[in-house]
Amino acid sequence: MTDLWSERAEAYRESDAHRQGRDLDLFAEWAEGETALDVATGGGHVARRLREAGLNVVTTDAAPGMKPDVVSRAEEIPFADESFDVVACRIAVHHFQDPAGSLQEMARVSRSLVLIADNLFMGEPGEEADRLRDPTHVRNYSEEEWRRMFDEAGLEVEAFEREDKRIDFQAWLDRAETPPEDADRVRELLADRIEDGKLRLDRGIFKARKL
Repeated sequence: MTDLWSERAEAYRESDAHRQGRDLDLFAEWAEGETALDVATGGGHVARRLREAGLNVVTTDAAPGMKPDVVSRAEEIPFADESFDVVACRIAVHHFQDPAGSLQEMARVSRSLVLIADNLFMGEPGEEADRLRDPTHVRNYSEEEWRRMFDEAGLEVEAFEREDKRIDFQAWLDRAETPPEDADRVRELLADRIEDGKLRLDRGIFKARKL
């Protein structure tokens, strides 16, 4: 999977859906302190916004092609306890094999805040569509599941916002190089969420603080 994500790196760096968003604005607004870790940095958009907000940012990603500062899986972050004031992860946890474990790792290396944004569970048809579109997808989680994982990681959710995210449906398929026959099934499964070529996603944006 890592090589696949390296191949996709440029597409994610240039993706309009990833370069902007309410979640990036909130991350910049919520960030505190001087240092931040951007986990699964992808196209580097979180790192860019946090640097613009005045923080010193270190990036990690499992895919070398994403050009992180440190190549690392989210479930095994190679930093000491409480190394950063803020740890952030955006639109990535649904690819992780162990989401709860990754969140615990983020909490471990944070002195204060953990900021998470990811697409929320849209029902089993939505999960089938996500897996067909991109086999690296593991699962989206509901707000309730997220809150339980935060609690288990010793984090208290201090703020939450649900974003009605609209993205270009065809570009979304193209980034994952979805085969045409699978794309047709994805379109069928998500028909009630596609309007004027835009796909409507529910995105959860969480600000959590260490207890």
